[in-house]
Parts: sequence; C-alpha cells; structure tokens
Amino acid sequence: MEWDHEQSHRAGRAQARSVLTFLLVVLVALMLYREVRFWFGGVHERGALPRVVTARGDLAADEKSTIDLFKKVSPCVVYITSLAVQQDLFRFRALEVPQGTGSGFIWDEKGYVVTNFHVIAEATAANVTLADRSTWPAKLVGVEPDKDIAVLKIDAPTGSLPPIPIGTSADLQVGQKVFAIGNPFGFDQTLTTGVISGLGREIVSATRRPIQGVIQTDAAINPGNSGGPLLDSAGRVIGINTAIVSPSGAYAGIGFAVPVDVVNRIVPKIISGEHIEKPGLGIALVDDNIVRRLGLEGVLFYAVTPGGAADKAGLRPTSQTPRGQILLGDLIVAADGKPVRNSNDLYRVLDSHDVGDRLGFTVVRDDRKVEVQVTLQALP
Repeated sequence: MEWDHEQSHRAGRAQARSVLTFLLVVLVALMLYREVRFWFGGVHERGALPRVVTARGDLAADEKSTIDLFKKVSPCVVYITSLAVQQDLFRFRALEVPQGTGSGFIWDEKGYVVTNFHVIAEATAANVTLADRSTWPAKLVGVEPDKDIAVLKIDAPTGSLPPIPIGTSADLQVGQKVFAIGNPFGFDQTLTTGVISGLGREIVSATRRPIQGVIQTDAAINPGNSGGPLLDSAGRVIGINTAIVSPSGAYAGIGFAVPVDVVNRIVPKIISGEHIEKPGLGIALVDDNIVRRLGLEGVLFYAVTPGGAADKAGLRPTSQTPRGQILLGDLIVAADGKPVRNSNDLYRVLDSHDVGDRLGFTVVRDDRKVEVQVTLQALP
C-alpha cells in the first residue's frame, strides 16, 4: 500500500508540473501574440506604391563649384601602395607585400608624382594607382625628409597624367575654404572640405627637425590622406596633407599641410638631381633630454666637423672622460638675436637662413657669455 501511495504522489506532482508548464506556455504565447498585434496588426495595405519624387531644382552654387572642383582635380590625385620585401620561408624566395597606403598627386606629364616622405620611408618599392584604376610601378626620384617631401616617377602614358594646378601659400587667410582629396583608410578618391583653421603652425618631421609655416585645417584628414593635396576653392594645390593631431589616430578636427611654396621650391631640385643645401654649423647635437637632465637650457654639442663652420669659429664641443665625467663645452643660448632653449629653436633659426650667411651666436663658456660669429655651411 505504501508503494502505491508513493507512486500516486509522484504522478500527482508530475501532473502539476505539466499543468504549470502548459500555463506558462499559454502565457508566453499570449504575450507574444499581443506584441505581434501591437507591431504588425492591421499595418499592411495592398497595392502600396512608391512615393512621387519631389523635384529638386538646381544645385546650390557652392555645391556646383565643389562638384566641378572634384571633377577637375581628382584625376590628378593618385593612390600609393608602399611595398616591403618579406621572405617566403616555404618557397625560399623574397616577396614584395603591401606595407601601407597613402596619397599623392601628379606633378607633370612626364610622370613625376609628389607625396610625403613618411608614406614611402620604410618601403623597398611602391605602386601608384591612377584615377583610371591603372597601376604602375614607381621609381624613387629623391626625398627631402626634413620637409616630409618625396618624389616618385611612373612610366604611364602622357594622356593619363594630368598635372595638378599649383597655387601659392604666401597669401592664404584663416577662414578660406579648403578641400582635401586622398585615400583615407584605403577609400580612394575621397573628398573632404573645411577651412583654413590656422597659419604659421609648426610640426616635427621624421628627422625630428621642425617644419615651419605649416597650414592647419579642419578638413577631415585621416590615415591614407598623407601625401594628397590640400586645395583652395580654385582647385589649386596650396599644401601637402601631412599630419593629424588625434589620440586615436583618426580624424579629430586638426590636420596639417606642408605649404606649397616649400614644395614648389624643393620638388624641382629633387627632379633635377640637385643637392638640396641645408645651412648648418657642422656639429652633432646632444639630445635635449640629456641637456635638461643636466639642469641646463640651450643646445650642447658633442662633436664638430673638422674644418666646418663651428670648428672655424672656435666653438668647443662637450666631451666625456674615460671615467664617464661630462666636460661641458659651449652651450648655445641664442642665435641671430633669438633665444635658443632647445634644438628646435636652433633649427628654426638655421632654416630661415641660407648657406654662407654669417650669424651671431651667444654661448655660455666657463660660466660666462661669449659672442661668436659663424658662417653657415652646407650640410652633407
């Protein structure tokens, strides 16, 4: 009897669970039905037709000018793929693989292409893709790393090489409209617009030398835009898009372009194979961080080129004894009447002068200030 009672009790519990499960399923079904009726009930209508298109009318004048600008200039802008050699361990051969992308623009009908130095700095080769989608292997003509400029050459048909119009950067004004065409994130032939946000800015090149007179813009510039043109409203190049300021590495409203007047001065020299003379002193600088750790403000140098400008002027370098003791040489604290607090200050003064110019330098020697005249030399 006890066994029958236990069996009956278990059967009752199972039946109760079944009833409860059934009620829960019904409740869920009712809730779903209510939701479905709320979203879809009575909303369909047979024979629905597309809306009648509202006539737009003419485009605004500024829209037309932007469209015309893009049509005129975009064929002059190219897509650059930098390549690097990678060893194929299985086939025992070297392969050229894509390393990065950037932008550039056609300089002339002979196939010269201008871009940023940092776009191709670590590449062993590069391909240039034109607006007609044809891709051509590029030869490196020359570079000017201090200004982040490089020139490539491709052997494409003359008809596919429309030179970009060249403008000037000497008369730019804050607030002018500007346009950037490039290949951000690999999306080729991309147009962004903005204004000149500032002039006379300064950025640091790949060689750590400052580039002065840089144009600041809020036109969207992203990775891949580097080397592409910054244009004025007449469709003329006024700068090469070079850098952005962004913690994330993406567009944050601040971009920079090397002014075209610098480009137009340097590119012909690169194409001609001329050595680009940079004025200097013939010294090897001590790193600014070390100078600061010594509690000093100015520029120290640890070597002079024999027979160079600094050597001829009698400037004394900083040295180190075999025991590691530092023997301070001349500390440059002013040049051409301008204070020199670090190497950037010195570079700014040098970049504003030419080889052969004679400048006055103030140095601290043996705890007293000494005036020294130096004739600038051409750096190798």
